[in-house]
Amino acid sequence: MPDATAAIEVSHLVKTYGGVTAVSDISFTVAQGEIVGFLGPNGAGKSTTMRILTGYLPATSGSVHICGVPVATQPDEIKRRIGYMPENNPLPDDMRVSEYMYFRGRLKEIPRRKLGPRIDEVLEVCDLKRVRHKIIAQLSKGYRQRVGIAEAILAEPPVIIMDEPTIGLDPHQILIVRDLIASLRGRMTVIISSHILPEIEMTCDRVLIINQGRVVAQGTPAELRQEIFGLSTYKLELAGNVEALLPAVMDIDAGLQISEQSEPDAGGFRQITLTTHRPDDLGEPLLRTLLAKELRVRALTRKQPTLEDVFLAATRRSWDTVAAPIAPTRSKPGSPESQS
Repeated sequence: MPDATAAIEVSHLVKTYGGVTAVSDISFTVAQGEIVGFLGPNGAGKSTTMRILTGYLPATSGSVHICGVPVATQPDEIKRRIGYMPENNPLPDDMRVSEYMYFRGRLKEIPRRKLGPRIDEVLEVCDLKRVRHKIIAQLSKGYRQRVGIAEAILAEPPVIIMDEPTIGLDPHQILIVRDLIASLRGRMTVIISSHILPEIEMTCDRVLIINQGRVVAQGTPAELRQEIFGLSTYKLELAGNVEALLPAVMDIDAGLQISEQSEPDAGGFRQITLTTHRPDDLGEPLLRTLLAKELRVRALTRKQPTLEDVFLAATRRSWDTVAAPIAPTRSKPGSPESQS
């Protein structure tokens, strides 16, 4: 039975093309109102999975439910429940923005009496009112991306699927799109595929990483850091009775260890690295303890792996543990066999 609380439920999904496995036994769920980043190297199976979710591509085996509705047997109903923005979103160059919104709204079966106010609303949300009468061919890349997002949310579907929504945008445009996506949290379920990992980390509640057609890691960025790297690292620059440091910090956390220590510089300051398995931030209690021991503190920083570090580590380790798309010969990253 599908999970009634899940907006997206994928169970043992498989997709093969002529003997080549692009998606191999993927399972995951996305809760209602959640924003999830869908990550993976080129050829990992991201686009294939997203096309199956939207009903544009049939699965070889396994099941996908959107808001409890099976994609395989009710594709028309699924399209009413999903707003889809594909990579390089194809837009009609000869239509004006408002004309295109009206055209798409009628295709999405929005009643005429509600369509006008709804178009005004999405143009306001996506900051498109100033270009509503412009021909789409005259718009910049950033505006075209926003038109694609406006079209995806126009019918207020419960699920939004976006493939590379910020590709080709400048930093200012990325910020606008990021804020727009974040504004959907709680109202719509959003799944985003992107190669811009800092944007995913800042925007998404949770991350799914796939490689060679399989899920190799999933969780919040903090959970993935803990799972893959384990240790939290603190960098200190301090002077004084350094011998008193370890007994003092062990009162905060018995697992804190000095992993590196430099010789003192001309001012008597040493660079010291502390590590611990505790995931919570110990910066403030550390600082209070150091000052209480009359140590002079010049710097105290917590060094965390970035989402890029997590992504590289998760995909790197999967090459040794994930079955290859073609049996029995294992394909190499970037080869034609590994492309989805």
